[in-house]
Amino acid sequence: MQRVRHELRRRDVRLLRKQAVGDSFLSLTFTGDSLADFVSDSFDDHVKFMFDDGGEDMVRRDYTPRRFDRSTCELTIEFALHGHGAASQWALRAEPGVQAVIGGPRGSMIIPADYHWHLLAGDASALPAIHRRVEELPAGTRAIVLVQVPDASDVREMNSAADCHFQWVHSDADWLSALAALKLPASEGFAWCAGEARLMPQAREIVLQGHGIPRESARVAAYWKQGASEFHERLEG
Repeated sequence: MQRVRHELRRRDVRLLRKQAVGDSFLSLTFTGDSLADFVSDSFDDHVKFMFDDGGEDMVRRDYTPRRFDRSTCELTIEFALHGHGAASQWALRAEPGVQAVIGGPRGSMIIPADYHWHLLAGDASALPAIHRRVEELPAGTRAIVLVQVPDASDVREMNSAADCHFQWVHSDADWLSALAALKLPASEGFAWCAGEARLMPQAREIVLQGHGIPRESARVAAYWKQGASEFHERLEG
């Protein structure tokens, strides 16, 4: 893996369009001249999304850049529609033209795409990152994708040049069991997992100890924490 640092900038953007992605996500595309030099080198980069919800301070949340089109200066972010979170409610109410602010990403952890195979495993919070990675993987590689989503309506099609094998489950217990039961190829690969904070130590143990994947060929990230609205990602190697 290669860590690349980026100049931290605050970028004013406006909403260009939005559309539903299954029942649990909204895809919002933002634009603005400030995005002209935006850089996102890795599928699991994070930007700080900031918006005004009428309170004293701006609300700040971490999101994965789902897609960036440099030719049109358009940045797409997917918002999960769970509960009554401030960001979810903002996304539901937002209309084209509304203003917001993007900060970052601070840096990128670039995972080479030329491994023989890639394990991409996570819950619904990891779907935007997984979808982006699947789209970016080249022909000649293999992707083993394991995703836990609340409902079958959140199962989505993902186009890729890679040879992809998908497995969808609907509970934390099934996800951990399926992760442990995977028959991974004997060739050199990379394992990437992301999801709720209390599950990721178990996922890390399964990947490193259960499957014997070298620490330098794995990345496990806690994307969110049950009951915490402003959880910041904690990474585990």
